[in-house]
Amino acid sequence: MKLRWSRLAQQDLLDIGRYIAKDNRGAARRWVERLRQRARQAAEHPNAGRVVPEYSRRELREVLLRSYRIVYRIRNNDAIEVLTVFEGHRFFPEDAIPDSDDE
Repeated sequence: MKLRWSRLAQQDLLDIGRYIAKDNRGAARRWVERLRQRARQAAEHPNAGRVVPEYSRRELREVLLRSYRIVYRIRNNDAIEVLTVFEGHRFFPEDAIPDSDDE
């Protein structure tokens, strides 16, 4: 399956990288790459991710990497779109899930 990133998810990765880079630039690059790799794995097996508990919609899934949640939507059985990436102790981003498939 193809892997796409929403604008929000792209911004999430930038923010995560910037936050970690305050202490260690190399660690920030490695961590963001690990998150990207986990998303690539999700694209290979999209139904292996768990259904997002806040929404209970089959097409909305997530995979975890340590305490980070990578939330994605399965689109037309040919792609996944990563919607958001965030640290699991934070609240679920309200603007992460579009209301329709067209967004």
